[in-house]
Amino acid sequence: MDAPHEYETDVAIIGGGMGGVAAALAVCRSGRRAVLTEETDWLGGQLTSQAVPPDEHPWIEQFGATAAYRELREGIRAYYRRAYPLRPEAARSATLNPGAGRVSKLCHEPRVAVAVIEEMLAPLRSAGLLTVLTEHRPVAVATDGPRCESVTVRGRDGVEAVLRAPYVLDATETGELLELGGVEHVTGAEARSTHDEPHAPETAQPHNQQGITFCFAVSHHEGSDHTIDRPESYDFWRSYTPEFWPGPLLGFLAPDPRTLEAHGRTFVPNPDNDPLDVDADQSADAGDKELWGFRRILARKLFTEGAFDSDICLVNWPLNDYWLTPHVADDPATTAKAEAEARELSRSLLYWLQTEAPRPDGGTGFPGLKPRGDVTGTPDGLAKAAYVRESRRIHAVTTVTEHDVSADLLGGSGPLTRKDSVGVGSYRLDLHPSTGGDNYIDVPSVPFEIPLGAMLPVRVTNLLPAGKNLGTTHISNGCFRLHPVEWNVGEVAGALAVHALTTGVTPHEVHADPDRFDQFAHRLDRLGVERRWPVVGAY
Repeated sequence: MDAPHEYETDVAIIGGGMGGVAAALAVCRSGRRAVLTEETDWLGGQLTSQAVPPDEHPWIEQFGATAAYRELREGIRAYYRRAYPLRPEAARSATLNPGAGRVSKLCHEPRVAVAVIEEMLAPLRSAGLLTVLTEHRPVAVATDGPRCESVTVRGRDGVEAVLRAPYVLDATETGELLELGGVEHVTGAEARSTHDEPHAPETAQPHNQQGITFCFAVSHHEGSDHTIDRPESYDFWRSYTPEFWPGPLLGFLAPDPRTLEAHGRTFVPNPDNDPLDVDADQSADAGDKELWGFRRILARKLFTEGAFDSDICLVNWPLNDYWLTPHVADDPATTAKAEAEARELSRSLLYWLQTEAPRPDGGTGFPGLKPRGDVTGTPDGLAKAAYVRESRRIHAVTTVTEHDVSADLLGGSGPLTRKDSVGVGSYRLDLHPSTGGDNYIDVPSVPFEIPLGAMLPVRVTNLLPAGKNLGTTHISNGCFRLHPVEWNVGEVAGALAVHALTTGVTPHEVHADPDRFDQFAHRLDRLGVERRWPVVGAY
């Protein structure tokens, strides 16, 4: 085996998802150097390689995000205006939603986000401040007491690289460095007695984790036949009926996530409605009952006539959530099994849609559904990576619990104010069916502030979480796991590392001293990190 490459840098960022990209921007725009690694060949994580349109709060166009996150969003819109043949009225829309999907005010193709992220990072790479290692995954962490000394990553070609830096950020999708480096952490569900959370189980369930999903993209071409080969495990998935489901998983009858009542879904490819009339506001309408438009990422009628002969739909539905095997596991074979079976479930769903799904005209099957590997960057149309909703989570100085975000438990008091707030977020406590056999847990929450204490491990001093692996619980993770919050956490982790390098003060010392925290908070303010929710009446 070739000798490993050696990298000395200011900040090592392991994981190139939303948090990792935001951290790299924060570090390198300050003039510091960073090495950013990513397991796939696309940066962007859940927004790109996992193919998930951004889930966001209803006020995202006005407030509640960092300036850099807004730069990303507006860059995506600018890309469509610059490169795509939009209808004039669509191009003029300040809130252009290219897919007119109901899940988000900005549904778009994954590769467009990849292009915009690369554009944002390009000057930093040209300046020699940022080194990006794609197709590299972490395999070892060297520690010395409470410090992380180095991280070893391995490329797809088997060649390893050793990264040494004063600060290391874990922006992996599953908190890989926490396991490799012996950082105190938790997986799955905590016992109810741990934090007195009403929705927690009676006993701890480390392997009770939200399901994963292999998303995929399709278009529809009536009169064509794009039917895939019958998946090997199709018979299993075709007959699989979960105990808490109203019928077979592969069917249009599924629980309403908020009420758990059985509710039918509709599926009508390429509807004739004007996509400019779609109002994406999940707080008013979850939008998940009409499957084609739910996560549509290109709406053909937003563009000049004839430019596209079909919409493009992103399939991330109740029908292809996978929860039979935990994904976050100490045993790599278990993780591999979960991913392989999740892939088979999504392929089986596609085959069922093409061959057996009931049509509005009384027939069965939509053979014109075409898997769009050109959209996801893969041969089969599935995403490059599994959509991971739940990570390992640090034992933190501050743990955010259900009591801190639940609308019912807070009794209408509004956002909980944090003295050490380093950002904001808002999303329902939305947990998908889990490997422990739980149905949806989907209850109202209030907008929240992100405490710096939730980003500080209890013991380790120079390794910081930069994604979903901060100090939340299985329950509160349900509203911390989405795109703008992950970006905010990563951006703050990068800014905190820079602040520590500049001042010689450790992150824990910043948190412990009000004056030092205020100094760091001013840095965040200058970056455009919103740390408070505005007073706008009832949320």
